[in-house]
Amino acid sequence: MVETGQIYCEDCMATMERMEPKSVDIVLTSPPYNTGKHYSSTERSLSRYETRYDVYEDRSADEYISWCISLFNMFDKILAKNGVILWNVSYGTSRDAEALQADVMINCVSDIIRNTPFSIGDKIIWKKSFALPNNVSKNALTRICEDVFVFARKGEMKTYHANKRIVGRRATGQLSFGNIYNFVQAKNSDGTCPLNKATFSSDLVCKLLDIYAYAPNLVVYDPFMGTGTTAIGCEKMLKSLRWIGSEMSKAQCEWSRDRISKFMNQGTLQLFASDDRNAMLYDKKPELGKVDVEPAMVNITADPVLYMTLDLGLIF
Repeated sequence: MVETGQIYCEDCMATMERMEPKSVDIVLTSPPYNTGKHYSSTERSLSRYETRYDVYEDRSADEYISWCISLFNMFDKILAKNGVILWNVSYGTSRDAEALQADVMINCVSDIIRNTPFSIGDKIIWKKSFALPNNVSKNALTRICEDVFVFARKGEMKTYHANKRIVGRRATGQLSFGNIYNFVQAKNSDGTCPLNKATFSSDLVCKLLDIYAYAPNLVVYDPFMGTGTTAIGCEKMLKSLRWIGSEMSKAQCEWSRDRISKFMNQGTLQLFASDDRNAMLYDKKPELGKVDVEPAMVNITADPVLYMTLDLGLIF
């Protein structure tokens, strides 16, 4: 049995095998890219940005694509009706002959569409806070953006869940919806970690969940939990989201559990609410005590000895 609020230190396929069918509402992850350089020395590898993970199984391009197809076919088992997969990927960092391997990330997306029940419902551009300048190539640009592919089942392209609010109704009865742009600005990461140098932030997680977590108590699954960023993002939301994670690295599992524990026990409640979808706007910080946010997303009673800081629209 798989429980929410837990990180399982194992291959994600093993976790998903034990999950109940259609028990996950959102899959949100940044998978291993399979595009980094690898060195024989583990110590040297972890000191270099190009090798991003303390544990990684090298795969050829074809093996990596086959592996991703297997993942998506398993996602089909666990994902609820009209659920989405939020898949953050980038392309390769190297441009030499060996780096044709970097094309695997683009080829992988097309092969997922061809060989699984999923297709692309949307693509979100994530603009990060900063990027290392590319000063060694005469034509390669400095990459400050990454993609987040929004996958949904091919038969659910018109019905998969998103938080677009109804803003009107035309004379014909056609509903009109408010705009949500496919461009997100969010921090690169939540801080340095010696075990995982891939960029991914709870800021990004919150902003994606703000778009696609359409109700309280949904289950969010990250099959590559890494250092716990998706879990932290879920805990920051005002929607009481539940989360499950898988991670093969024992060191990262321990890091994540410690990080989440510290986050949950800290004195200041760190919460996230959008400015127009998740909660009412407040012109000032709420007073100490009971805070009711509508729609019924949260009901918090602050401890008298704590000062609760709740800035709607901000992550802090």
